[in-house]
Amino acid sequence: MKGAASAASETPTGTLAPLLGVVGSLVSVNVGAAYAKGLFPLVGSAGITAVRVGLAAILLLAFWRPWRAPLARRDAINVAIYGFMLGMMNLLIYAAFARIPIGVAIAIEVIGPLAVVVLSSRHLRDFAWVACAAGGLWLLAPTTKNAVALDPVGVAAALAAAFCWAMYIVFGKRVSTLKGGHVVSWGMLVAALCTVPVGLAQAGPALFSAPVLLGGLVVAVLSSILPYSLEMMALSRLPRRVFGILVSAGPAVGALAGFFVLGEVLTTVQWLAIGLIVLATGGSAATAGRR
Repeated sequence: MKGAASAASETPTGTLAPLLGVVGSLVSVNVGAAYAKGLFPLVGSAGITAVRVGLAAILLLAFWRPWRAPLARRDAINVAIYGFMLGMMNLLIYAAFARIPIGVAIAIEVIGPLAVVVLSSRHLRDFAWVACAAGGLWLLAPTTKNAVALDPVGVAAALAAAFCWAMYIVFGKRVSTLKGGHVVSWGMLVAALCTVPVGLAQAGPALFSAPVLLGGLVVAVLSSILPYSLEMMALSRLPRRVFGILVSAGPAVGALAGFFVLGEVLTTVQWLAIGLIVLATGGSAATAGRR
C-alpha cells in the first residue's frame, strides 16, 4: 500500500503542475523576447534593454532592500562582476535579436551554459554534445550550402552573449551562498548601471515616454518576473536533470515565438541547426544530472 501511495504521488497530479510551470516559463520568456523585438523601432534594442533592466532593478530593490545586509568586500566584487555579466548578456542578446531571428540567436547563446557544463566535466561523452552543438553552429555559418546568410554582427552579439551567460553562471555560483534576493537585487542594480546609460545614448528622452515604459514593464513581467516565479515552483518539485532537459527546448520555443509573433520564417537548415543545439543542451543536462 505504501508503494501504491508513493506511485500515486508521482502520477500526473504530482508532476503535471511543475511540467506546465516549465513550459509556461519557456513560452513567457520567449514571447516576451518577441514582444520586446517588436518595440525596437521605438527606442532601439539598447533602449528596451535599459527600460527592462532598469524597471526590474527598481522593483527588486524596493522589495528586498538589500542595503540592510551590507556585503563583504570580496562578495561585493563577485556580485559586481555577476551584475555586469547580467547586464551585458541582456544588452548583447537584444542586439542579436535586432539583427537575426530570435530562435537562431537563442540557439547560439545557449552554447555558453553548455560550455560551462563541458569544461567542468571529466567524461568523454560530454564532448559528444560539444560536437553536436558545433555541428549546429556550422549549419548556421555562411557556407555555400546555406543560402540564407545571417548578419555577422548579430551572430557576434549572440556569441558574446553566450560568453556573458557562461560568466554569469560562474560568478553566480560564487555568490550563491549569500541571500538570493539580495544578490539578485544588487546584481540587477549593477546591470542597470551598465545598460541604462547605453539605452539613454541610443534613445535619449524617448526612453521615458509612456508607451516605452509601459512596453518595458510588459517585457519585464513576461521575460523576468513570471518565468522566474514559474521556474522556482518547478525546481522545487522536479529533478534538476528533468528541468535541464525541458529548458533546453528554449531555442525551439524562441523560434516558434518569433514565427507567430513577428512572422520570422526559418529555413530547413536553420531548424536543423537549432535541433542539434537543443539535442546537445538537453543531452548535457541529462548526463550531468545522472552523475
